[in-house]
Amino acid sequence: MSLKGLNLFSSKFTSSRSSITCTYKCGNACFGECDNKSDNPYFGDLMSRRTALKAGGLTVLTVGGGAALAACSPANEAASSSTTAAGASSSASDSSSEHTSGKGLQFEMVEPNEKDELVVPAGYAQSVLIAWGDPVIEGAPEFDVDNQTAAAAEQQFGFNNDFAGLLPHPTNDNRLVYVCSHEYTTEPHMHPGYDADNPTEEQVKIGWANHGLTVLEVSKVGDTGELKREFGPLNRRITATTPMKLVGPVAGSDYVKTSADPEGVTVLGTLNNCAGGVTPWGTILSGEENFDQYFANSASVEDERTKASLDRLGIPEEGSERKWELFDDRFDVAKEPNEVNRFGYVIEIDPMDPESTPIKHTALGRFKHEAGNIHITDDGTVVCYSGDDARFEYLYKFVSSRQVEEGNLAHNMTLMDHGTLYVAVMEGNSPQSEIDGSGELPKDGAFDGEGRWEKLLTVDEDGNAESHVDGFTAEEVAIFTREAADAVGATKMDRPEDVEASPVTGKVYMALTNNKYRGAAEKSKEDVMEHAPVKENKNGLVMEIDDDHAGEAFTWNLILVCGDPEEAYTYFGGFDKEKVSPISCPDNLAFDEHGNLWISTDGNALGSNDGLYALAVEGENRGELKCFLTVPYAAETCGPIVDKQRVLVNVQHPGETDEATVESPSSHWPDGGSAVPRPATAVVWKQDGGEIGVEKA
Repeated sequence: MSLKGLNLFSSKFTSSRSSITCTYKCGNACFGECDNKSDNPYFGDLMSRRTALKAGGLTVLTVGGGAALAACSPANEAASSSTTAAGASSSASDSSSEHTSGKGLQFEMVEPNEKDELVVPAGYAQSVLIAWGDPVIEGAPEFDVDNQTAAAAEQQFGFNNDFAGLLPHPTNDNRLVYVCSHEYTTEPHMHPGYDADNPTEEQVKIGWANHGLTVLEVSKVGDTGELKREFGPLNRRITATTPMKLVGPVAGSDYVKTSADPEGVTVLGTLNNCAGGVTPWGTILSGEENFDQYFANSASVEDERTKASLDRLGIPEEGSERKWELFDDRFDVAKEPNEVNRFGYVIEIDPMDPESTPIKHTALGRFKHEAGNIHITDDGTVVCYSGDDARFEYLYKFVSSRQVEEGNLAHNMTLMDHGTLYVAVMEGNSPQSEIDGSGELPKDGAFDGEGRWEKLLTVDEDGNAESHVDGFTAEEVAIFTREAADAVGATKMDRPEDVEASPVTGKVYMALTNNKYRGAAEKSKEDVMEHAPVKENKNGLVMEIDDDHAGEAFTWNLILVCGDPEEAYTYFGGFDKEKVSPISCPDNLAFDEHGNLWISTDGNALGSNDGLYALAVEGENRGELKCFLTVPYAAETCGPIVDKQRVLVNVQHPGETDEATVESPSSHWPDGGSAVPRPATAVVWKQDGGEIGVEKA
C-alpha cells in the first residue's frame, strides 16, 4: 500500500449547507456562541485510566514529520472486537490484489459530483414515490406553487421530509405503509415573492401544515422494488396543530400548563421532526429536534430558571425568523413561557390507526432529539437510544423497566414511560498528549475507550418519578434535561445525530456530524479528545459502541474519521484507503440484512453533493465504504431504508441555495424543465430484479 495523505492538519473544508438552510433548518445552531456553556470536567480527571482492549496489527509510519497509516497485518484475536480499529486483511489492504466486496456492497461506487439529479450505480433504476404538495388524502388538490392554501397543505405531502419508515400493510400483501417526518419549512423557497419580514397569516398556516408527519399507503410494482403511492384508509397527515398527549413525569406539571391547556396534558402539534425509528411493535418514534427556532422573545422573560433554560436551548431573544408569534401567542415565550416546555420530546404514533392520538414520551427527556431507536435485549428489555443534535451535546439512552409483549400494542406503547434515563460519560484509553488534533492515531492504534451511563431519572411502575441529579426534581430533569446532564458531567460530543443498534450484532453506532468549534480558539469549551480527535472537525465521525444495553457500562471506538481518504487524518476502520469513497458529515443511519451500516450525509464539506454510503462493520472488509447514490444539487440525504429489493431516501431541500427563489430556482429536481424543486422520496431498485448490493452468481 502506498503512503497517502501527508497533509496531516488539513481540515479546511466548510459545510456545503447554505445560510438559508442553516436559518430555517436549525435556527443557525452552528453559528455564534455554543449553547452548552458548562465546564464539565474531562472524565479522565474523574477516574483513573483503565486498561482497555488494544487494536492489533496497525502501524503508524512517520514520514517527513507527519504520519500515515501503513497496511494492516493479518488480524489477531482481537481484530473482530468492537473496540478494535483494525480489521482489513492483508489482501484487502493491498491495492494491487483482487478485492471482493461482501454482500450488500457489491455495486459500482458512485463518484463525487454536483449534478442536479439522483445518481445511482450502473444497473439500478429509480423513481420518485411522492413529492412536496402531492395529494395524500383522496380529493386533495394537485400541487400548484402559485395557489397554495393551508387547507390543501393539510391533505398534501409536507415539506422537507426527513425520517422514513416502511411497515407491512395490515390487510393487503401487495401494499406497504410508508411513514416520514417533515422536519422544517423554508418559506422563501415555497412562496413566490415571499416577504420574510411580513409573512401573511395564510403563509404561516401553510408552514404549520407542512410540518409533522405523513402516513401513506404504497403499492408494490410487479417483481421490482419500485413503489407507487396510493390512496387508502391509513393515509394521514399530522401537522403542527394536531392534538397530542403528554405522558410521563411532565404530564400535568406546572411547567407545561398554559392558557389554552390549564391541565398540562394536551399539546397542539409537533415541530422539527428529524430522525426517528420503527419500533418492533409497529409504531413510529419521531424526535423533535430544533424546536427552539419557532419561539420568540426570550429576552423579556424575567424568571431566572426559565431564562436560563431558554438560553441553554438557544431560544431567540427577539422575533423568530418565521414570525409565527404574530399569529399565535403560544410561540411568544413572553406571553406563554410554558409552551416551549411542551416541545423537544420523542413522539410515538400508531400508523395503523388514523384516528389515534400521538403521544409525547417525556420520560425520555427534553432536548434536541435526533431519533429514538429501539434495541430489545434477549430477555425482552427495551432500550431506546437518542442523540442531542448540537455541538458539544450528549448521547442518551432510556432503559425500560417493562418488557415487550408480542401482540400487546397498548402495553408496548407504555414502555417508554417506565424506566431509567441515562446520559453517556466517556474516557479514552490513551494519554491526552497523544491526541493532538491532527487525527493521527495514538500509540495503541485506535481511537477507543470506555464509558458509563450516568442515571438522570427513574420512573417506577406506578408512574412515580425519582431524580438522580442533585438540585433537580424529577420533572425538572425531564424538562431541563440538558442542564441535568451538564450537572453529572456528561461527555461533550461533535453533534450526536442518529443512533442505531445493529440487528445482527447488537453493537450501537452513532453518527457525529461535525463540530467546527472543536478545539477552536474562543469558540470552544473543550479541546480535542480521543472521542473527538480532529481539531475544527468539519467532516464528522462514526462511533461504534459495544454496550451492556440494560446495564451501565460500555466500550467504544471510532470506526470512521470522515473526510477525503487522501488526507492522513481520515480513518476507515483500518481498511485500505485507496479503495473507499470520500465521505463528509454523516447524519442518518440504517442497516441492511447483511449487517452493513448505511450512512446518509448532510452538508458535504468536500465540494460535492451529499449521498448514501454502505459501510462494512464486521469481518475482513471492516471499514470498506462505498457511495451508493448521490442526491441532487444542494440537497440532503435523509431517512434511508435498505431492504432486499429497494433503497428509499428522502431528498430534502434540493436547490436550497442563498441566491435561489421560487421565481429563479437553483434546482429543478424532481420534475425537470423549469419546475421549482420539491423535496421528495426516491426509490432505487436493481434493474435485473436482484437483491440490493448483491451480484448474481
